[in-house]
Amino acid sequence: MTDDLAYAGVTGQAAALHAGDVSARELTELLLRRIEAYDGGLNAFTVVTAEQALAEADRRDSVPRADRGPLHGVPVAIKEENDVEGLVTTFGTAANSRPAAADSEVVRRLRAAGAVIIGKTNMPEFGLFPFTESTAHGTTCNPWSSEHTTGGSSGGSAAAVAAGLAPAAIGGDGGGSIRIPAACCGLFGLKPARGRTTTSPHPHLWYGLGVIGPLTRSVADSALVHDAIRGSLPGDMFRAAEPPTSFTEAAATAPARLRIGWSVKPVTRGVRPAPEVVEAVTATAALLAELGHHVEEIDPHYPDPTAAFVPQWFAGMRAEALAVDDYARLERRTRQTARLGTWARPGVTRWALGRNEKLAARANRVFDHVDVLLTPALACLPPRTGRLTGTGTLRAVLRAMPMIAYSALWNVTGNPAASIPAGFTADGLPLAVQLVGRRDDETTLLSLSAQLETARPWADRRPPLTPAP
Repeated sequence: MTDDLAYAGVTGQAAALHAGDVSARELTELLLRRIEAYDGGLNAFTVVTAEQALAEADRRDSVPRADRGPLHGVPVAIKEENDVEGLVTTFGTAANSRPAAADSEVVRRLRAAGAVIIGKTNMPEFGLFPFTESTAHGTTCNPWSSEHTTGGSSGGSAAAVAAGLAPAAIGGDGGGSIRIPAACCGLFGLKPARGRTTTSPHPHLWYGLGVIGPLTRSVADSALVHDAIRGSLPGDMFRAAEPPTSFTEAAATAPARLRIGWSVKPVTRGVRPAPEVVEAVTATAALLAELGHHVEEIDPHYPDPTAAFVPQWFAGMRAEALAVDDYARLERRTRQTARLGTWARPGVTRWALGRNEKLAARANRVFDHVDVLLTPALACLPPRTGRLTGTGTLRAVLRAMPMIAYSALWNVTGNPAASIPAGFTADGLPLAVQLVGRRDDETTLLSLSAQLETARPWADRRPPLTPAP
C-alpha cells in the first residue's frame, strides 16, 4: 500500500474501502504511520488516538456491506474546540483538564456515517487570532514551508489534510478560520451558511459568528463530509433553509451560466492586497469567463462590520475563557483580551446581533446584480510563523487584519463562502481566492468550485515533507 492512498482524499479512500482494496484498519495504520513520520515537524495534532482509532477501524471492518455509511472506514481528525468523548476539549489552551463526557453532535454524526476518529488538531487559544500558535501546544508549521504559518484558527486541521495525515479534518470558522488555513495550505474550505450545521452541545459558537465544517483536498470531499454532518437541532440558536439538493449532488453538477462579480477591494480599511493576490483573482476571473460565465469587476459597497463583529468576538471568547477549569493558566494575551472585553455584556451582544441583520441586508445588495462574488481569500501571502510571539491584544489584532480582510464580514452576515486554491507563488506558497454566495446557497458555490477544480486541478499537489528525526 503506497502513500498515494493517503492523498486520495475522502472520496478516493471511501471508494478504495468500498471496493475492498483496503480495509479500515489498513488505512488507519497507514495514516498513523504517516503521522508518526511527519507530524513531529508539523505539529498538526495535539492528540493522536491510535489505540482507539484502530479499535474503531476494526469495528468498521466487521460491519456488513449493506449497513456501511458514506464515510465507512475513512479517518477524520477533529479540531480541539469539538468534544470527543474521553478527551479534553482544550480550545487550544492549557487551562482545561476535564475529559468530555460525550461526543459533540458533529462527531457523533461522523461516527454514524462510518468515520474513524484519528485524533485532535491544534488551534490558537480559543481561536482568537488567525495564526496557529499557542503556549499550550506550540506552533503548527505549513507543510509547504515549515517557516510559514498555516493560518488559523483551524491550522492543525489544515496541516493534517495538506500533509496527507488525514483526508478530512473538522474546523470552525468565526472570522475566516476554515477559509484562512485552507488558503495558506492549498486546500478547499467551505464556510457553510449560518445554522447549516448544529453547534450542539452549544447553542451557538461566538453567537452569530461561528460555524463548523471540514477542510479537505477537493470539493467532492468537502461535499461528502458536509452531507454527513449538516442539519440543525431544536436547541440551536440558528437554522439555515434546506438546500435544493444534497451537497454531493451539487458538487457533481455543472453550474448554469452565472453572473460573477469580482473585486479586490478589501472590507478592512487600510489593508492593501499583495500583487500576487490580485493576480490570482484576475486570473480566476478570466478562467471563469472562459468557462462561459458573465464576469465583470464590481464595487461590492461593503458595509463596515466592526460594530457587529467586535462585540460578538469579545463576548464569545469571554464566555469560553470564563468557563475553563483554571483561569490562571490562560495565556497572558488572552487574559488581557478578556479584560478589554468586559464591556461586551449581554445587552451589547444582543444589540450586535440586531446589527447583523441590518449589515447582512446591506452586504447582500451585491447579489441583486450578481450570483457569486469573487474576492481574494487573504490580502497577504502566508506570513512566517511567530506572528503572535510577544504580542499583546492590540498588536495581535493589527497583525490579523490582512488575514481576515476579506473573510470576517461574511461571518457577520451568515453567507456561505469558500476558499479555492489558485496556484502557487514563485516561492512555492499556496495562493487562493474566495467565492461568496447568497445566504443559504452553498450548492451554487459547490457547483462552481467543482467546475474550477476540473479546469484548474489542485488536489493532486503534494507538499515537500521531510520525516521528523
